[in-house]
Amino acid sequence: MNNTMLLDSYTAEKVTEYLPSDGALDSLKNFFDALSDVTRLKILSALSVSAMCVTDLSRLTGINQTTVSHQLRILKTARVVSCRRQGKVMFYSLSGSDIPRVMNIAVGAVFKPD
Repeated sequence: MNNTMLLDSYTAEKVTEYLPSDGALDSLKNFFDALSDVTRLKILSALSVSAMCVTDLSRLTGINQTTVSHQLRILKTARVVSCRRQGKVMFYSLSGSDIPRVMNIAVGAVFKPD
């Protein structure tokens, strides 16, 4: 096999510099794994509007509370959502302000209205 690169050395160096570390790639994989489920995407879409408790998320999305809780646990582990306690109620919200922007870019990339 020929190891000769067709790219110029400047471009090859830029590509090498741009490649994320293995740790960053693993985090990115976990992030996209968390987004790879329709139920979780629905929950994230709702949380893009407002922080909510499990009961409200369940009612507004039409997903049973047990499923919402399970999916929130996955999203929390992936650091996509965070929670805060107010009395006896836990409120969930998006962990970062970039999540809605990422979702909007993704929707724009895959959905082209007729």
